[in-house]
Amino acid sequence: MLTGAVAAAPADGYASMVSAAMDRMMAGMMVKPSGDVDRDFVAMMLPHHQGAIDMAVAELRYGHNEQLKRIAQEIIIDQQQEIAAMKLAIGQPLPPSTPAPTQGGDHHSHMEH
Repeated sequence: MLTGAVAAAPADGYASMVSAAMDRMMAGMMVKPSGDVDRDFVAMMLPHHQGAIDMAVAELRYGHNEQLKRIAQEIIIDQQQEIAAMKLAIGQPLPPSTPAPTQGGDHHSHMEH
């Protein structure tokens, strides 16, 4: 039988990880307008998408529901592709390890947007 402290450890780790992700996301989205709507949009969306990735990683690490873990994996892939597509759209180079975004597919099928 697990004690309360032992049982709470994963939940505490999850809560801490998600809280840090939310803090980073919210801080990153506080972009001073540059006057370039497209760049401002991307500047706000990149931390939003990274926040979704970070929260999905927390689900993979601490979650138990296999269906949710599969959804989390899909979120990570979709969000990484959308980050790459947005960077390419405004002319930012991609890091060497970033997979090229694919054409087609429904990038808006999850509620993380």
